[in-house]
Amino acid sequence: MAVSARTASASETGCLVVADISGYTGYVVASPLEHAEDVVDDVTETIAARLGEVLHVNKREGDAVFAYARSGEADASLLLDAIEACYFAFRSRLEGISQSTTCGCAACARATQLDLKFVLHAGEWVSRGGELTGADVIVVHRLLKNEVGLSGYILLTEAFAAAYGLNPELLGLIPHDETYPGVGEVRGFVGDLEARYVEERERRRVAVTSAEATLEVERVLPLGQAAAWELLTAPGKRLLWQVDDIEEAQQGGRRCTGTASICVDARSKIYEEILDWRPFEYFTESRTPEGGARFILTTVLTPAEGGTAVRVLGRMDGGRARPFAARRLARRIRKDYDRLAALASAGQEE
Repeated sequence: MAVSARTASASETGCLVVADISGYTGYVVASPLEHAEDVVDDVTETIAARLGEVLHVNKREGDAVFAYARSGEADASLLLDAIEACYFAFRSRLEGISQSTTCGCAACARATQLDLKFVLHAGEWVSRGGELTGADVIVVHRLLKNEVGLSGYILLTEAFAAAYGLNPELLGLIPHDETYPGVGEVRGFVGDLEARYVEERERRRVAVTSAEATLEVERVLPLGQAAAWELLTAPGKRLLWQVDDIEEAQQGGRRCTGTASICVDARSKIYEEILDWRPFEYFTESRTPEGGARFILTTVLTPAEGGTAVRVLGRMDGGRARPFAARRLARRIRKDYDRLAALASAGQEE
């Protein structure tokens, strides 16, 4: 019998993500069940909350979270930023439970033995009663059972890399293939999130402090941190409030430390380079107007009443102090942020 147009579900395309806690079985077996389940429930809520800042959380699946983003809702850089931010929040939460609790049970003491893995795939699905179904939904879940050999990692498929314009080799990802009955070979790439976490903790920070800042601008945006971060960093969003054109040289399709860009505004060129990058907390960039002084700017995002406080701290990078240049740049940033605040407010009213 033919399915009527009224009852047929329209298919959608985009990104499918499963975040799954590693070491769950051994942890639960070796710990008091009630406390172990409390810890797992706590960190799973952390995972869902952080992923929910960028993706749609479809459901919790025991010790896993299944989420998705439709095509056009987020670019590759924002998606990978969300994964790393989620992993860092997960690790920090486990360390907090382990170090801050007064409970001496094995569940709390051994919390840091848990880890987190992510599988990313791009494809097609239909939603039936809120349940996502389809061959690609099966693939992303099958990939949880794999031979990666790491505890904290990201496994993204070749289909995801192609759909989102990533160059896995430039991103330092390692080729990894899996084969499943009924599915066949699935080609993908693996990144070590544990190594990234250690690297981030040990990396020297580059940030302008209040004490050294010669310019300071702050606005509160009626948005969550992830949404505010996207408006501030994604080229397509910046064109809406800051510049006329952006030519960006990303690393493998992702914005990160070292990304350079040339922005054109009112026919003048501004050269930018990212010096430090911590989604969704802060980023530091050098900004050099054509023929002008080079400034170091740190943009900090913090939760605030009504949304996210965005604070820019800037100083000149070497050379003789030029107060006029600092005042001129501060005026420019204030005008930009007035447009940004208006754009964010208009978006909330729609």
